[in-house]
Amino acid sequence: MHGMNLSDGVVALSPLRLDDVDAHLAGEDELLVRWLSGEPATRAGTEAYFRHCIEQWATSGPLRAFGIRTADQQTLAGYIDLRFDVAGLEPGQANISYVLYPAWRGKGLMTRAVRLICRYAAAEGAAQGVIRVDPGNAPSAAVARRSGFTYDKQLLEADGHRTDWYLMGLPDGGGGSRREDS
Repeated sequence: MHGMNLSDGVVALSPLRLDDVDAHLAGEDELLVRWLSGEPATRAGTEAYFRHCIEQWATSGPLRAFGIRTADQQTLAGYIDLRFDVAGLEPGQANISYVLYPAWRGKGLMTRAVRLICRYAAAEGAAQGVIRVDPGNAPSAAVARRSGFTYDKQLLEADGHRTDWYLMGLPDGGGGSRREDS
């Protein structure tokens, strides 16, 4: 699966690689820090996370982290991940989270990336996509709505932050029953 590539001709998703670290660090801005981690990334921390993502691909783990690239596969514009093991998810649900670097925002790329990862999630056996958004992050909520997700509820997460949950049923991708074993 490490060679997995998904594309719609404009956006391509492929597993994060260690050579994406520099582009990720260069793309980080105040909004990314605010919505993603709360503090600026370090090279060591980013490399460790990307290694974890690579390991998850190698072991078919519950995290599938994709780089969002231009269709030529050269330029990293952000990343999107799919998690099958987030606390609070019901069987068959998969959490989707995403980040787009400043130069690529407002071009419709994230909506395309979400649609691609939903196809992948369905093929992996997920029945429903979940996007959890900080109520103050209007652009992220707009991506969820443009991608076909509908607002479901607001929850207080275990870490004390409130999130708005957006849900969308996924078409039967003909994939395995990955989540029925959890």
